[in-house]
Amino acid sequence: MTQAAGSGSDFLQLRAGEAPAKGLTGWLTDGLRGAIAAGRLAPGTRLPATRQLAAELGISRGVVVQAYQRLVDEGLAGARTGSGTVVARDAAVTPRPPVDRRRTLHELRLPLSTPDGIDLNLSPGVPDLAAFPRAAWLRAERAVLDRVTAADLGYGDPGGSPRLRTALAAWLGRTRGVLAEADDILVCGGVAQGLALLAQVATARGEAAWAVEDPGSRGARDQMSHWTVRPEPVPVDEHGLCVDALIGTGLRTALLTPAHQFPTGVVLAPHRRRELLAWAAADDRLVIEDDYDAEHRYDRAPVAALQGTAPESVAYLGSVSKSLAPGMRLGWLIAPRRWQAGLLAAKHASDLGSSALPQLVLAELLAGGDYERHLRTVRTRQRARRDALLAGLRTHLPGARVRGVAAGLHLLVELPDGVDDVALAERIRRTGVLVHPLSWHRQLSGPPGLVLGYAAHPPDRLAEAAARIGQAL
Repeated sequence: MTQAAGSGSDFLQLRAGEAPAKGLTGWLTDGLRGAIAAGRLAPGTRLPATRQLAAELGISRGVVVQAYQRLVDEGLAGARTGSGTVVARDAAVTPRPPVDRRRTLHELRLPLSTPDGIDLNLSPGVPDLAAFPRAAWLRAERAVLDRVTAADLGYGDPGGSPRLRTALAAWLGRTRGVLAEADDILVCGGVAQGLALLAQVATARGEAAWAVEDPGSRGARDQMSHWTVRPEPVPVDEHGLCVDALIGTGLRTALLTPAHQFPTGVVLAPHRRRELLAWAAADDRLVIEDDYDAEHRYDRAPVAALQGTAPESVAYLGSVSKSLAPGMRLGWLIAPRRWQAGLLAAKHASDLGSSALPQLVLAELLAGGDYERHLRTVRTRQRARRDALLAGLRTHLPGARVRGVAAGLHLLVELPDGVDDVALAERIRRTGVLVHPLSWHRQLSGPPGLVLGYAAHPPDRLAEAAARIGQAL
């Protein structure tokens, strides 16, 4: 040994001090052989340079050379000029049971990006990922990296980058009518994390149930249930959430999608908005406003967010999941100020704060106008896709009634009473097209239907999907 006993390497956590006094070569060979057999050193893995490993272990380089040569002699490794010693491609490895991740996701009822046998995924909520503004994002990222400071890359404020919160306050105020200062905004990992934070604070306050729209997002209900909040259904009609029924529940919190109700597509009518906000203001109640796809509208005027009318009664949620990509995991939560301290503490406990660089890049896109230019481009693409799917449905399902076409990224096909929409969706699935039965998004009984997302596919593929749906019907 050339260094003190106990010297060690990060490589396989080897410690020469654990070796017998006169058996270093055998000890090292056994360690390497065992790691290969267990799969810790996969075939093709390059072993550390002999000089480097010897220095880390505090042993003679000749010991490492001899150990490597034994592996070569046993056919477990091979020496390559210029590449050092590499674990042999055919090295015997003790097989481990394979991990069937797709089965695990299925058993947990979690979504698969591309389910088996599906080539046309019309699930609602799947955006147009091909439209991601790569060039604009790259320009913004370069600009950010050119001036980012060390402090910007630290833990920072768990509520989010001040630059992004400032940009969001201005943009949401201008485009959605939101009334908020930068310090009112909490940057989170999408609407899903915003809901999780609200659920944690609500349950700590003793509010174990929320009113939800019916039909309404099954994903949101599952999220609530995970955080031990019980979803209580309130019916939706052609004017949106039935506020009289909400009042009858006796609950203090309601989650809804007023600008574009999921999945029916209706807009919360003005008289219902007034009734809802009066309900919320009367006894310090809370409306959670999920503004999930308000950027996408085609045949109607924009609908302002509820939050701008009653910022002390409404918690506003939004994200870039439908406008950029869900993989960005960037969203925002603007809650009444009496809730903000609890939410900030929950966010800090969850992850110490969202990733810094994507926040700074989004702030750059917002400040420079690139984000809004991207939205205009995407809106034109999605209008064409919606039109293609509508035309296909008129051709192949001429009697169908279609709702929710004026905005969003999905539409609803209503079916005659008595049709089993779950069985029908399964028949359609066997043609390679994935759709959601409306029953999936219900807790109460109601008419059947199919929910079809159209954002992820070009017009010709949507026309093909409509033809296959027609064949299944």
